Amino acid sequence: MRAQNQHASGTSAGSRDRRRHPRFKIEVDLTVRSRTSGTLKGHTADISEGGISAILTIEVPLGELVELDFTLPFGPVTIYAVARQREAFRYGFQFAESNPVHEAILATCRHLAVERSLLGEL
Repeated sequence: MRAQNQHASGTSAGSRDRRRHPRFKIEVDLTVRSRTSGTLKGHTADISEGGISAILTIEVPLGELVELDFTLPFGPVTIYAVARQREAFRYGFQFAESNPVHEAILATCRHLAVERSLLGEL
């Protein structure tokens, strides 16, 4: 797993300002379970408290509720999310639930924010 403490590349300052939560680069394997597309494999690009972006080679319909499986430094995660954005092969998923699994995501984002702060990256 590779995590970097910086905002995701490819976002403009304007789009970054509109986000509710800061994004952190993190590259881990991801499995997406979709009712319409089946089980898909991909990898993550970045994560925030509210969602995750991933690179997939098979299309997932926007608006579809999917199940995501991936591993964070605090352990494996299985969470439901809604496919909200698509740009080429990159998808944006918004987390659709708040539960103990979401707490692991929040802890990861807080940990990455502290690392970024300690390294002086804002």
